[in-house]
Amino acid sequence: MWRIIGPGVVAAGVGLSSGEFILWPYIASQAGLFFLWGAVVGVVTQWFLNMEVERYTLATGETAMTGFNRMWRHWGAVLATLTYASNLWPGWATSSATMLSYVFGGEPTVIAIGLLLLIGAILTLAPVVYTALERMLFLKVAVIGVFFLLAVLFAVEAASWRELPKAVTHVGQFPTELGIAVLMGAIAYAGAGGGQNLCQSNWIRDKGFGMGHYVPRLVSPVTGKEEDATRSAAGYVFVPTGENLARWKRWWRFANTEQALTFGLVTVVTIVLASLLAHSTLFGAPGLSNDVGFVEEEGQVLQAQVGGWFGVFFWLIGAFSLFSAATGIVDYTSRLAADVLKSTYLRRSRHSESRLYFCLVWGLVAIGVTVLLLGLDQPLVLLVISACVAGLMMFVYSALLLVMNRRALPAPLKVRGYRAAALVWGIVLFGALSVLTVRQQILDLFG
Repeated sequence: MWRIIGPGVVAAGVGLSSGEFILWPYIASQAGLFFLWGAVVGVVTQWFLNMEVERYTLATGETAMTGFNRMWRHWGAVLATLTYASNLWPGWATSSATMLSYVFGGEPTVIAIGLLLLIGAILTLAPVVYTALERMLFLKVAVIGVFFLLAVLFAVEAASWRELPKAVTHVGQFPTELGIAVLMGAIAYAGAGGGQNLCQSNWIRDKGFGMGHYVPRLVSPVTGKEEDATRSAAGYVFVPTGENLARWKRWWRFANTEQALTFGLVTVVTIVLASLLAHSTLFGAPGLSNDVGFVEEEGQVLQAQVGGWFGVFFWLIGAFSLFSAATGIVDYTSRLAADVLKSTYLRRSRHSESRLYFCLVWGLVAIGVTVLLLGLDQPLVLLVISACVAGLMMFVYSALLLVMNRRALPAPLKVRGYRAAALVWGIVLFGALSVLTVRQQILDLFG
C-alpha cells in the first residue's frame, strides 16, 4: 500500500500554499480564530470533489476533463481557460521570493523571475514529471511538519489555544469586515481549489491507480523516454463482473482513505497550526500590513519571542512551501491544457502530450515573467484575484461531475446518496460565493 500512496500528498503539498501561509493566517491576525470552521468546510467539500474526480478516472482511465468533453466537446477548453485565468498571475512565486528577500535581501521581482525559470527546468528536465513532483512535495510536507512541531513547542501561546474552540461554537459567523473576496479566497483555497482538484485525475493516472494503469505517463521530451505509443489516453469502462467489482471496491476504499489522511487531515491540521501561530504573534497588533508584508512582521515577532533563528526558519519554510506550490500549479495548469489539446483538438497530431506539456510549461513561465516585469508584484492582491476565478470554476465543475458520474458510468459505479448531495452542496456553495464576489466587485467599482 505504501508504494501507491502519493497523489493525496501531492494534492496537500500543492494546496499548502497561499491559503496556509497567507490567507488563513491573515484572517487569524485580523479577526481571530472563529472563522476556522470555514477551512474545515472548504477542505471537506474539496475532499468530496476530489473523490468524484478520482471515481471517473479509476473506472475509465480517462481524466475528468476528457469525460466532460464527452458531454460537450469544449468543456475541457473552457475549464482549462479558467485555470489559466486563475494562475496567470504568479502570486505564489512572488510570495516565495518576498519571503526569501526577508532572509537574503535582494529585489523580490528579480528573485521571482529566477524561481519561475527554475520551475520550468524542474518540470521539463525530470524523466518522469509526476515522480519528481511527488518527491518534492513529500519533502515539503515533512519539513512543514517539523516546523509546526517546533512552533507548538516554542511559539504558540496558551491564549491562542483557549481561543481555538470558538471555531466550533461560532459556526456560521463571518468576519465581514475583511470583505467577501478575501473570505471566498480562503474557502476556495482551503486545501486545493480551482484546477488543482481536476488534476487529481492526471496524478492518479500517472501513479497507476485503477484503470489509469493502462494510460501513458507524462515524461520529459529531453531526458525521459516516451512510453508505448500504442497505449491510448482514451479510456475504457471495465465490465462490471463480480471479480472486477471486487477490485473496484478495493481501489475505491484505498483512494478514499489516501485522500482523507494525506489531503484532508494534513491540510486541516496545517491551516489550524498556521492560524494559531499568526494569532499568537500578530493578533491585536495595530497597523498590520494588509498584504504579504504581514508575514515579515510575523517573522520579526517570532525572532523576538523565540530567537533570530526561528524567524529565519519561518521565512525559509514559507519560501520553500510557496515555491513547491508554484511548481505544482505550473504543472497542473499545463497538464490540464495538454490533456485537453491532445485528447480533443490534436488527436492526430504527431506531437505527444508530453511535448505539448513541455511547450505549455515554458509558455506559462514566460507569461509569469512578463507579468512581473510589468510590475504586478503584490502577492495578496494576485492571490485574491486567482481565488475568485477558482471559485467560479469550482461552481461549474461541481455540476459537471454530478452529471458525468450519474450518466457515464455503469450503475454499480455511479455517484449516489450523500456523495451526490455533497456535489449539490458544492454547486450551491461556490455558486453563492461567486455571485457575492461579483456583487462586491461591482459595488467597489461603481459604489
